[in-house]
Amino acid sequence: MGQIARRDLLIAGAALAGAAVPGPAATAGLAPTPQNDLGPFYKRGAPSNAVLRRPGDRGLPLTLAGTVFRSTGERLPAARIELWHSDDAGDYDMAGVRFRADLKADDRAGYAAATVMPGHYPGRVCQHVHFIVRADGCGPLVTQLYFATDPVFEGDPDRHYGRDPLLVSRELIRPVTLVAQDGVTAAHCLFDLVLEAL
Repeated sequence: MGQIARRDLLIAGAALAGAAVPGPAATAGLAPTPQNDLGPFYKRGAPSNAVLRRPGDRGLPLTLAGTVFRSTGERLPAARIELWHSDDAGDYDMAGVRFRADLKADDRAGYAAATVMPGHYPGRVCQHVHFIVRADGCGPLVTQLYFATDPVFEGDPDRHYGRDPLLVSRELIRPVTLVAQDGVTAAHCLFDLVLEAL
């Protein structure tokens, strides 16, 4: 897989986040991101490192990126984004902090993380990434990201998203872009986060 360059993460994150940042006319009001189950594998004390994957990790390399907004339309550059997920085999690291991060949104309210596509595991139907997002003046957002490429959906998330009883909204499923670079296929997924204003 080779070394993961911080520069590559920043470029990928900027490209993904920049592609979906609404202009001034589009930010009058945004629907809050739907809440979703916290799950049993949350741990405090995740590192602030945005590069979660290491050379030799199994699984499809994945870049997650997005922008954090208040539902009234403003960006939230001081937001904190905690995310965690299983490894490629569907196992959570409960002894350590693998595939866990506690990130601060940048001055444009963007975030990005380099990781791997999470696996399936008993008790859950879909691949997913957990998020807790906090910002001043907003209620906390506890949610999950799901992937339109998950085989569970059989190519049709609109029709099959209800197969996972914890997937409460089609809005939490995002498209995945596959790219090839230096002979390696990697996935990119954009997940903007909208917090409800208090």
